Amino acid sequence: MRKKKSFFKKFIWSLVGVLFLSGAITASVFYGRIYQSNVSLDYQKEVFIYIPTGASFEDVLQQLTVEGIIISSSSFRWISERKHYTKNIKSGRYLLQDGMNNNELVNLLRSGRQTPVNLVFNNVRTKEEFAGKIAHQIELDSVQILEAMLDTTFLNPLGLDAFTVSSLFIPNTYEFYWNTTVTSFLSRMVAEHHHFWNDSRQAKAKRLNLTKEEVVTLASIVEKETLQKSEQPIVAGLYLNRLKKRMKLQSDPTVIFAIGDFSIRRVLKKDLKYDSPYNTYKYKGLPIGPISLPSIRAIDAVLNYQKHDYLFMCAKEDFSGYHNFAQTAIQHYANAAKYRKALNDRNIKR
Repeated sequence: MRKKKSFFKKFIWSLVGVLFLSGAITASVFYGRIYQSNVSLDYQKEVFIYIPTGASFEDVLQQLTVEGIIISSSSFRWISERKHYTKNIKSGRYLLQDGMNNNELVNLLRSGRQTPVNLVFNNVRTKEEFAGKIAHQIELDSVQILEAMLDTTFLNPLGLDAFTVSSLFIPNTYEFYWNTTVTSFLSRMVAEHHHFWNDSRQAKAKRLNLTKEEVVTLASIVEKETLQKSEQPIVAGLYLNRLKKRMKLQSDPTVIFAIGDFSIRRVLKKDLKYDSPYNTYKYKGLPIGPISLPSIRAIDAVLNYQKHDYLFMCAKEDFSGYHNFAQTAIQHYANAAKYRKALNDRNIKR
């Protein structure tokens, strides 16, 4: 009887041990799936993952796997299913850190806690180039951006058209979510435009008898005329003098923009006859819209122009980027002759 009791006790304890061991193994497996590191970024400490709008869980899993971000796809799937992430995909730009476990990874992705993009645009000439720059930084397609910004339902309430719409966009650095919609993007640009054109700037534009769009158009010419920021208020004053005297602006950058060949280094006489509303050698006044997206500095150079009597300017013959300014045509012709000689000496024909 005692032997039977002893055997039974041993059996019970053995069973308990097996169950305990089995439970420990199971717990260890579950713990590993949830809390052990599953993000391996090799020699990087962090990396971004971009989840497109409309992506499925399989798309996300494939991206994580193909790019070698996760070690175990099966454990990621397992925790994703239990946290219902497989049916709750949120697009965006997410910052992943080396050593993240599945729990941290899934919590981040399903939360929608994106890391914003610092969207930058400057040195842009055309609307097409602008749309391309934006599309390169966020999820939007360049064609989608261009079509939206040229849509009359967007332009008309703002008093803009296809030629003046470029004046809306103020070059700067803006924080956006990567999956921002085109409507949200344009709404933000409108808000930034209103913020930029505060009472002080609007009052200065009014004193110049120019609209905001005309100020930006003139600023775009000023910025393309001189590489030297210190000259911009002088150049702005020169063109304002010509406008007051109803003289043609005769700006080479407007001719280059009209032709559309931005590799031109020397504007020829035949170019001056190019028929375009942007050609200020052919038509008086400002062109129908900006020839670039001018910087804030250039816009403020127009609003705070330097008063003087200059009517003419010509690039200096030393190619320093500075200009010789003149009050009379005779002085200007002498300056232009020196510059033409310098171009010929360097064999710059176009």
